[in-house]
Amino acid sequence: MRIAPQFLAAAVAAALLSSSAIAEELTGTLKKIKETGTITLGHRDASIPFSYLGAEPGKPVGYAHDLQLKVVEAIKTELGLPELKVRYNLVTSQTRIPLVQNGTVDLECGSTTNNLERQRQVDFSVGIFEVGTRLLTRKTSGIRDFADLKGKNVVTTAGTTSERLLKAMNAEKRMGMNIISAKDHGESFLMLESNRAVAFMMDDALLYGEMAKAKNPDDWVVVGEPQSYEIYGCMLRKGDPAFKQLVDKALSATFASGEINEIYARWFQNPIPPKGLNLKFPMSDELKKLIANPTDKSAEEI
Repeated sequence: MRIAPQFLAAAVAAALLSSSAIAEELTGTLKKIKETGTITLGHRDASIPFSYLGAEPGKPVGYAHDLQLKVVEAIKTELGLPELKVRYNLVTSQTRIPLVQNGTVDLECGSTTNNLERQRQVDFSVGIFEVGTRLLTRKTSGIRDFADLKGKNVVTTAGTTSERLLKAMNAEKRMGMNIISAKDHGESFLMLESNRAVAFMMDDALLYGEMAKAKNPDDWVVVGEPQSYEIYGCMLRKGDPAFKQLVDKALSATFASGEINEIYARWFQNPIPPKGLNLKFPMSDELKKLIANPTDKSAEEI
């Protein structure tokens, strides 16, 4: 059957108008991604096992990174971009929020706590992990809880909620601690390993990650009553509801399908790079609840 030229022209025009309308409907980050054919992911270099540099130069691996890639797949489908290019941008505890705010990074999934203070600066996805803030110390140190830190050198990572909590505790309880704020988790552990600090305060899962790369993992232990419970989320620019909806949908689908259990087991209950050690960190009841009922609320709000 032959199609009359005028009908063919009308069909082509309609298709073009439809494509144009879809393009015009896109706003914010999704529009930027569609126009450039690229998404920029923020990652950490040493937040084991969430987001850190693997064997391939410049390429991150980890639990949070695997979830980040689930979002990328959803974006490819939603925008019809099977060849979407992924760029990686290294962030630190101090640079991660500014780099999301100024548009350098489109999505940051690492070990970033969702809290009320940060919600004023960026938006968060549904939670991807829940942790408690504790201490890493040598088994022979005599440190068993936070009260044992009085008058001691204690290290934490700059720009983290642990730093804020530790400083508040020091002032309120007049503990006389010398608090060292290292630039990243790797440097924090180096301070601890070289005996410049007796303990390292951070999120428990990250502390287990540091143990995994220690020269002698059996020398170390995680101790102390958690000083806070915190929920990690992926960060995106504030006021971009369409992008946030897509991010949340992709993560929630990964939870609902049960695939999250495989991702968790891969990074917390099996040998991981760089030394092939197993963190042996079972999924907590708190994380199970978070997966069953996804929320973008912080631990402070729940």
